[in-house]
Amino acid sequence: MTLALMALKLKVPNIACEDCAAKISNSIHVMEPDAKVDVDVSDKTVTVESAASEESIKQIIVAAGYQIEGY
Repeated sequence: MTLALMALKLKVPNIACEDCAAKISNSIHVMEPDAKVDVDVSDKTVTVESAASEESIKQIIVAAGYQIEGY
């Protein structure tokens, strides 16, 4: 049985640079090593493909010090 991967796209308005992108990616990978993470600095979005719940991904990003629009 394979877990369905969920693609989640989040607007993170306080992403400022590639260092921010790396920090978010690394934070997610610590908790979800198999997650596919794409951070678009210019668009200020984080796209995550992971078996983890949307809530847990959002909590990881917020714990890393970033805000999620509408969360």
